[in-house]
Amino acid sequence: MKHLFSCLKTYKKEAILAPLFKLFEACMELIVPLVVAVIVNKGINGADKSYIYYGCLILVGFGVLGLAFSLTAQYFAARAAVGTSAELRSRLFRKLQSFSYSQIDKTGTSAMITRMTSDVNQVQTGVNMTLRLLLRSPIIVFGATAMAFVKDVQTALVFVAVLPLLVAVIIAVMAAGIPLYKKVQSKLDRVYASTRENLTGVRVIRAFCKEQSEVSEFDVRNRELCKKQQKSGFVSALMNPVTYVLVNVAVIALVFVGALRVDGGAIEQGDVIALYSYLSIILVELIKLANYVFTVTKAVSCQKRLAEVLNDEGEPSVTTEDDKPVGDSAVLFDGVSFTYAGGGAPALSDISFAVKQGETVGVLGGTGSGKSTLVQLIPRFYEASVGDVRVNGVKVGAMPAETLRERVAIVPQRAVLFQGTIRSNLLWGAGNASEEDLLFALKIAQAEDVAEAKGGLDGEIAQEGKNLSGGQRQRLTIARALVRKPEILILDDSSSALDYATDAKLRAALKTVGCTVFIVSQRASSVRHADKIIVLDDGKAVGIGTHEELLSSCSVYQEIFNSQERREEKGGVDDEE
Repeated sequence: MKHLFSCLKTYKKEAILAPLFKLFEACMELIVPLVVAVIVNKGINGADKSYIYYGCLILVGFGVLGLAFSLTAQYFAARAAVGTSAELRSRLFRKLQSFSYSQIDKTGTSAMITRMTSDVNQVQTGVNMTLRLLLRSPIIVFGATAMAFVKDVQTALVFVAVLPLLVAVIIAVMAAGIPLYKKVQSKLDRVYASTRENLTGVRVIRAFCKEQSEVSEFDVRNRELCKKQQKSGFVSALMNPVTYVLVNVAVIALVFVGALRVDGGAIEQGDVIALYSYLSIILVELIKLANYVFTVTKAVSCQKRLAEVLNDEGEPSVTTEDDKPVGDSAVLFDGVSFTYAGGGAPALSDISFAVKQGETVGVLGGTGSGKSTLVQLIPRFYEASVGDVRVNGVKVGAMPAETLRERVAIVPQRAVLFQGTIRSNLLWGAGNASEEDLLFALKIAQAEDVAEAKGGLDGEIAQEGKNLSGGQRQRLTIARALVRKPEILILDDSSSALDYATDAKLRAALKTVGCTVFIVSQRASSVRHADKIIVLDDGKAVGIGTHEELLSSCSVYQEIFNSQERREEKGGVDDEE
């Protein structure tokens, strides 16, 4: 709860004023039955109209004051709850931004979205209700009981008899309902995950005509959620009928005992009305209190889920110490192995190589051979399980993450652009880049024609770059990386949608930039002119050398090259999307 209280500190004034004004409202509500009793006893029974008029004016005054206190309390409670949830959501987002790739993989995207939306909203509702009801409901219940004893002890014994029964019913319903709610939340997570997966993969689903099967699968999960919600709702719904039965029985007992007391002259008719009002007030507050406990239980459950994320340390800036730099290589892998969390077999095994400044390195291999994993170790998106990865002789773990990633620019497999303009997307590479820098990056990335087609640097880019082809998106993401003027540029299969001519022009232009370049590809033609080619097979480096050296010494490279050469001779050339 420390994160919640920390966020609430900013709204300390509102958190104090909201319950305080609710307390004033409760006092008004407790006084009203006394005024009604006096009106009945002295005004009606005594046929004193002026007393009735004055009494009604007093009731109106109490009503106006109660309304004012209630509205003020609601305002401060809502302000504190909304502000607290906004700060909580902001902290959660900042924490998620600090996560490493491993932490993101562990938490899961759909779970993070659920925490940012549903869980935070539930916590907001819990804070709001706590500020409004935590003090008010107990004071009303105990205050009304005390007022009943002040009026008449014997009649008030009915309260003593019914209150434990009401509390027992509420506790029993909550005990049955809370575990059910936790199951509802887990089913809700599954529905969210299914929805997100279908929305992000809608094109693939339609391409394979799987709409109906996905609808059927979603219906299964939705029905499971519905059943759990119905069961939870049924248990919750039992509370009102059972409590009302108990209260109606209590009302009958109250009226019977009250009538006997009135007949004996111990109390007056107005006192019976006041006692009945207090019993009704207690019923309403107990039901509110039960609903409050349900809501707070949900909020606490959601808050624990948020705390799991907020308590995570995130990615440390530095993960190891480095006594002294080793060598002057731009990049050095020394006996590196890597295994994904829960991945079983290593994704990379005993990889060693050195890359000089300004060299172009090709990384080649089949699907699942570990190509992307290898290059993601350079900017320390993942930490090597065994061995050392060094940049300019320094262990990447000993270098502050921000410093390291300022030197390294990576273009991922999936070309991601953001809604805005070409200029705003390119400036992600370097916020202070000049227009000349942007145009130069576009030229090197062979993307000048993309900018011209969209009307220049201020041409509009739709969300995720959906108004561009795959090849256009890839070239713009390469340009964005070049704007940074990195020491190391990593192209992770980021030219797969380019035709061979454009790909060749891009590779030739990159040689003029002067940075160390890693080109990850499944096409031998994309890496054959590299200074060094690393051939991976099942996470192992089965060959390291130039194109000519590998053709004579590496069977895996020979197989890849020869198969692709035959396909090209048959005209199987990839065209730009």
